[in-house]
Amino acid sequence: MKITPNNYRTTLADPINSNKKATENSPKPAQAGSASVDFSPAARQLQNLHSDQNDIDVNRVEALRTALANGTLAIDTSRIADRLIDSARDLLK
Repeated sequence: MKITPNNYRTTLADPINSNKKATENSPKPAQAGSASVDFSPAARQLQNLHSDQNDIDVNRVEALRTALANGTLAIDTSRIADRLIDSARDLLK
């Protein structure tokens, strides 16, 4: 059996010269104000969802917490059950 040399090993590059070449070939930063960006419709919709108009109603949340802590929160279980059944029916269609 004869063992032949192979060229499968990669040669190690000179780290000093490779860093110099990488910085020479890197793109230059753009001048301020020279770039424009166009948002897709989906990005615009996401941006609108992030607006202050869609924030959580903190007063309503606090009222619910207080009612829950006091034991005065009225929960209509039949309404919850009906909506859950409706949701399950919609999923099965």
